[in-house]
Amino acid sequence: MSYFLNLVFAGLTVGAIYGLLAMGYAMIFKVSRVVNFAQGEIMMLIAYMAYTAALHTDGSAPLVVLAVLVSSIAVGFLIERFIVRPMLGQPVFSLVMMTIALAMLIRSVAALIWGNYPYRFPGAATTQPIEIGGVYMQPLQLLLLAVYAAICIAVWAFLRFNIVGIAMRATASDSTVSMLMGVPVTRIYRTAWVTSAVIAGIAGLLFANINHIGPDMAHIGIRAFPATILGGLDSVIGSAIGGLIIGIVESLTGGYIAATYKEIAGFVVILIILMIRPYGLFGQRNIERV
Repeated sequence: MSYFLNLVFAGLTVGAIYGLLAMGYAMIFKVSRVVNFAQGEIMMLIAYMAYTAALHTDGSAPLVVLAVLVSSIAVGFLIERFIVRPMLGQPVFSLVMMTIALAMLIRSVAALIWGNYPYRFPGAATTQPIEIGGVYMQPLQLLLLAVYAAICIAVWAFLRFNIVGIAMRATASDSTVSMLMGVPVTRIYRTAWVTSAVIAGIAGLLFANINHIGPDMAHIGIRAFPATILGGLDSVIGSAIGGLIIGIVESLTGGYIAATYKEIAGFVVILIILMIRPYGLFGQRNIERV
């Protein structure tokens, strides 16, 4: 039983990273109907920036967190202003291809600046694991789950009660009508990209402290994509929950079947779910009259 519980806990920690990235996917798609395939690369880039900040501040946690927040806001703003905004009005396929090109650009720039070797994050804690009921937990893993829960609650409250969040929901429903009603759609797009980058940056910082920092971090974005499909591309909180489900499924698959099947387990799950609910577990059914 303890083996099973340890696998579930390991799946929750990985799933929390997936869930955070999936929230970024859903946030952008909800507003602009664009899938940002550069989400993993954005997480990697901000993690590298945090790594550089940690080297120059002797691993000071408050300064590193501040650097992550500032870097995330800057990255999200620059991408929206100079890459996404000029593409507004173009076919969605063009925007999706743009995000793929952006992902390749970020990987190349990161390789030129930081190289292709993995690094241990400066000042990463190496405390002894905590044992509860036969489940071994690292303090940073518990911190990750706490941050994940806090971000989920904050995003839910933001979308439901904040005036900007309500405007984002209105824009997602019909951007043209929202614009006619006076909603600053361009500003809403910017908010979505900046928020998505901030969440990705926090996920990257936590992942780098628990594991390592390197070019392979970018692949986590693709592995987190099934969580968005599972939860529903238009459901931000549903995507976060989907991340936990995918993480647990991958962990159990690796523990009971074979580690080589972990990477495809999530895609198998969404294939099954999409045959039953094509709009995801928490997504909304779109009905069009013709």
